[in-house]
Amino acid sequence: MKRTLVALAVVLGLLWPGAAQSATRVDGRVVLIGIPGLRWSDLSPTGTPNLWQLAGRSAVGSLSVRTVGRVTCPYDGWLTVSAGVRSAVGYGCGLPPLPEPDEAGAVIPGYEYLHRVAGQRNAGALGEAVHAAGECTLAIGPGAALALADRSGRVDVYAPSPAQIRADALTGCRVIAVDVDDLIRPYLTGDRLPREEDGLTARERAAALRLADAKAGAVLSMLPEDTRVLLAGLSDHGGNPHLRVAMMRDADVSGRFLGAASTHRDDTTILPDITATMLSLTGVAAPPGVIGVPWQAAERRTGGTETARVALDRADVAGETIRNVGGIFFTTVAVLQVAFYLVAFLLMRRRRGLSGIRVAAVALASVPVSTYLVNLTPWHHAGSPVLALVGGIAGCALLLAATALAGPWRRAPLGPLAVVAGVTAAVLAGDLLTGTTLQLNSVMGYSAVVGARYYGLGNIPFALFATSVLLFAATIAHRLTRADRADRADAPVDRPALGDHADAPVVDRPAHEGATVAVVSAHPMGGSRASVVAAAVVAALGGFAMILGGWPGVGSDFGGVIAFVPGIAVTALLIAGRRVSIVKLGAFCVAGGVIVMSIAYLDYLRPAGSQTHLGRFVGQVFTGEALEVIGRKFGAMLGTLLNPNLMPVVIAAVAFLVYALLRPEQASAGVLPAAFAHSPALRAGLIGTLVSGVVGMLVNDSGAAVLSMALALAVPLTLSAGIKALDEDVPRYEEPGQQPASNSLVSRSS
Repeated sequence: MKRTLVALAVVLGLLWPGAAQSATRVDGRVVLIGIPGLRWSDLSPTGTPNLWQLAGRSAVGSLSVRTVGRVTCPYDGWLTVSAGVRSAVGYGCGLPPLPEPDEAGAVIPGYEYLHRVAGQRNAGALGEAVHAAGECTLAIGPGAALALADRSGRVDVYAPSPAQIRADALTGCRVIAVDVDDLIRPYLTGDRLPREEDGLTARERAAALRLADAKAGAVLSMLPEDTRVLLAGLSDHGGNPHLRVAMMRDADVSGRFLGAASTHRDDTTILPDITATMLSLTGVAAPPGVIGVPWQAAERRTGGTETARVALDRADVAGETIRNVGGIFFTTVAVLQVAFYLVAFLLMRRRRGLSGIRVAAVALASVPVSTYLVNLTPWHHAGSPVLALVGGIAGCALLLAATALAGPWRRAPLGPLAVVAGVTAAVLAGDLLTGTTLQLNSVMGYSAVVGARYYGLGNIPFALFATSVLLFAATIAHRLTRADRADRADAPVDRPALGDHADAPVVDRPAHEGATVAVVSAHPMGGSRASVVAAAVVAALGGFAMILGGWPGVGSDFGGVIAFVPGIAVTALLIAGRRVSIVKLGAFCVAGGVIVMSIAYLDYLRPAGSQTHLGRFVGQVFTGEALEVIGRKFGAMLGTLLNPNLMPVVIAAVAFLVYALLRPEQASAGVLPAAFAHSPALRAGLIGTLVSGVVGMLVNDSGAAVLSMALALAVPLTLSAGIKALDEDVPRYEEPGQQPASNSLVSRSS
């Protein structure tokens, strides 16, 4: 069995995206020059001539400096390089401590604090690995000493500044780090990183840049020509995060973008990648705890230093805009959602304005996918990126809503729902298959500036993807079973004997604008070949989407698989006319966990540099670190339950659903019962969506965001279908005397 798994892992390793192998030699010298706070907008031929010249000879990219907190101070940045994993000192953060000279080298005072108190078990991994390989370390400046110190806090050769080191000393060790802190020092207040973003004027920052450029130039002038140079803007400089500068000077890499397999981007890297790169270039094996992978020059050309600088600066602008707009955007979505349910409740109980409610529902449901479609436009190139972004989202949403409501499908109750759900599912599936360029820098996606995720299926995109796939699959199932339902409508209906359980709900159809009241009852969809085929279609579409979302290097979504499986199973079973018990639901959740752990284990069998976070989680299970990861994510999930932007959407949508089902005439003019009577498949799809949303909320650190966005898409679309269904002639299935829907619609089978 083990040999089979290994063989399968080898085959899949050829298919899965993996870490590109470095083509550079591994027998030379590598120097890391860290300039905390350096951004691409800082570089120019006149203001920073040495850095500009280095950029022209290097592969260049963006560096995401996210560690643990919202912003990264110099101490945390250098500590992360030392550990090879995102790290933080755990208290007020500023510059690294001053080393104490010890013969030729130095020792960092109180270094054991990092291991015993701060919980940074990996601190010293870089220096320890270099020493284990028989090499020495040379550090210039406090930050460099922190990065290269071994687990005892010691570096072999130390100098406080480049002015105090001789050129011949730079040839003694193959692993060198230089701390250029001239840019960051003026920003510090009491040795701590300030909360404000712009602590310096433009003139003061330019002066600090000139000092940093001169110091970096002095180091570069002393290095042998064949030395590989890594330059990194290792930290933030204020209260807001930014993308920073990353350069790698080596043979045959100039004029290319710089990326890494850790981000699956050819122009973006992360701090732990620096650790892996330094070890790789010197031929030293990376310790198991290092999560980064070596930097890699991409095939994509930059088009020149200035062109690259503009492109990388715009990437920072895009990420910063998304970060700034995100809170306001979700507040607006929450307000619109709550206002929609309130207005819909007031109008529908009076049976007025239903057509307007339908338009508003489709428009609201068109907003989420529009946050991805807008990335097909160069909005971040505009003079006012915020206005371009907001205008683009609004324009895409209105265009999609108009298409859904104006096409020939508008006459069918499920027509607009199918269009919006189908477009949402297709956009996200296409994005997963093409490198997730639409989710990157999206308000409902993620950004490298925030640094929570760089590729794959995010938690909110998962909620939208699962919801849209299940609803769209339900519309297909509706069409497949339509003829079968018509045949059943024409057949005589036997009244159930006392004590029998009716499998399908009975629905009251209230009067609307003069229409007569009709009472309908949906027959069960099961028991026919059509229902079995429909259930198979739901399982196939859902299964494909689930694999796409969980596949390493494509969706790489661990919790999404666990949540998607029960949603698919519940929808398919209900369409097939089967009952779903709590035991079955629990079994489906366990099945989701088994599937995702199987995928993760196959990912774990690949080389460490090719693994995604799925495979690394399996490694954490073996090392005993998994419980700590689970606890941290569970704590983050609980924190979202008090989020003022997310919970109002959940509360309003759930309250509306429950009241509309229990009191259909008083709350919604019978819209939801009419929708379910017209399409039992839609009812199954909505229940499956709610199952995925609830399970997804519990197993993802985004928590309430998953359920709230699932409801924000599913409930308005269901209402739009129900409003149109009120105008349709729904077959009369019920015998006189059966109980009304308000009592039976919410049943154990639901």
